[in-house]
Amino acid sequence: MPMAIAVAVLIVASVLFHLLSPWYFTPIASNWTSIDNAVDITFWVTGAVFVAVNSFMVYALVRYRKRKGSKAHYEPENASLEKRLTIWTAFGIAALLAPGLYAWSQFVNIPVNASVLEAVGQQWAWSFRFPGKDGVLGTTDAEFVDDNNPFGLNPNDPYGKDDVLIADNTVHIPLGKPVKMVLRSKDVLHDFFVPEFRARMNLVPGLVTYFWFTPTKTGKYEILCAQLCGVGHYTMRGYVIVDDQRTFDAWLKKQPTYAQSIAAR
Repeated sequence: MPMAIAVAVLIVASVLFHLLSPWYFTPIASNWTSIDNAVDITFWVTGAVFVAVNSFMVYALVRYRKRKGSKAHYEPENASLEKRLTIWTAFGIAALLAPGLYAWSQFVNIPVNASVLEAVGQQWAWSFRFPGKDGVLGTTDAEFVDDNNPFGLNPNDPYGKDDVLIADNTVHIPLGKPVKMVLRSKDVLHDFFVPEFRARMNLVPGLVTYFWFTPTKTGKYEILCAQLCGVGHYTMRGYVIVDDQRTFDAWLKKQPTYAQSIAAR
């Protein structure tokens, strides 16, 4: 009986902790409500299974507790029970997978009207690059990286001359327009994560990865590196500021291009 009481208390405490806990997602500021919905459904499905399994344990501990004169019955298999468990397990797995697959189908399809913003990660800082008026990012290579060319832009690529360079951990983006985040690492594995935007992706050395989102609220949002990238990992933070279009355009005009940075040396 003490074990049954302990498990029953665990069930009640766990449910109350989830329902009354002040710790939850930060308020969403992007289009990715489908990701929140997938997580909510996962909580409900796994929570229901947790309550059902542990409630059955409480029932079994009480119903089949040791009593004088009672004798255990050995049943090596039960085909009917196994079929029911298989069916309900299949329903549970489908309920867990379907919302995530739906969100993923949207996640991997970049809108045709999305603007491009490159985020470059290195131990332990962020920098950013916008394509210039030609709308195309210039090519890069590790062999071009030095103190005068920290982005590693190819000096012979004409498409890179008008690229707008943000050699700072703070970047601005316009409100209400889809943004394709192109991600590049200069050293180790990093992860670009803004909790309010929900979407995130690893920065893998030697690869270019990407994701997209549409900011839905103006404000200043913190960028976190969500991969343990070295002893200074905790300092690898930055900010995304979501502006109205007019404010964003005014800010972007003040930022230097690659050609201007070369001329200023």
